[in-house]
Amino acid sequence: MENIGQRRLHMLLFILLVFFMKACVSDTFPKAQNVAWSSFNFKTMLTWSPKPTNYSYTVEFSEISQDRERSPHCIRTMETECDLTTELKNLKSSYNADILSEPMLGVTSEMIEFPYTTSERFSPYHDTVIGRPEFEIVISSDKRIITLFVKDVQTALFKESKERLSIRDIFKDDLQYKVIYRKAKSTGKKEKISKSSVIELTDLDRGVSYCFTVQAYLAFRPQDKQLGELSLIQCSQDENTSIFEEYSMGVIIGTILIIILAVSAIIIIIVMCCRRKKRAQNKGKEGLPLNGV
Repeated sequence: MENIGQRRLHMLLFILLVFFMKACVSDTFPKAQNVAWSSFNFKTMLTWSPKPTNYSYTVEFSEISQDRERSPHCIRTMETECDLTTELKNLKSSYNADILSEPMLGVTSEMIEFPYTTSERFSPYHDTVIGRPEFEIVISSDKRIITLFVKDVQTALFKESKERLSIRDIFKDDLQYKVIYRKAKSTGKKEKISKSSVIELTDLDRGVSYCFTVQAYLAFRPQDKQLGELSLIQCSQDENTSIFEEYSMGVIIGTILIIILAVSAIIIIIVMCCRRKKRAQNKGKEGLPLNGV
């Protein structure tokens, strides 16, 4: 009985020893923390912390349920970010990544499995943030229609011809634009959703100035990721604006005073010139001899 008890005790001690040895090995290289995806116009970065000292990081990524790959620029790296823009080729797929903590480049280790941290799922098509678009305002000749010509945002991805892909090239019919507009002198707002990059607005008062903002709208996404960044505000010209609406009363009064002062100065100068001329003429007459009677 004592032999069986001793064997069990020895076995338990051996298991505990192996467990603690593994724990010590795992603690040799700290796991990556704060692993996060960030993507703007399909420029996709994976970031983490802390900065390594006597070890390095290797990034492995894959489509869900597919074989893992290593980014050639993120193997045994001392950086805490990895650019995966060109690596995630199937934009509509979901990906995750492992950040492995490994020995520095050129250093060997007897460890079989290195500690790692797995990222959350990420899909370029569903998660990248779309930047602010630019647009041009064109008013029809009869002043009844305002057309917005939106320039599709360029992405960080390229065609085979080395030309940049626009968001329209990628999203195609999934891309829409949301326009928010209001009268320049009003706070009331209206909205319009357009599937086209050329947006006609016909419910506007003729000759009145309107202000517009535009943003990409992706209805297939979750609500918190449907909208891109807002464009800068642009306003159409108000052809019916009077001088009193265009400028403040202070500016108008100041301008009138300047005009009055300028006119007064001109009149004073003219009067002084006339007086000097008259005096000169009188002096000339005083110097002439008297005619005989």
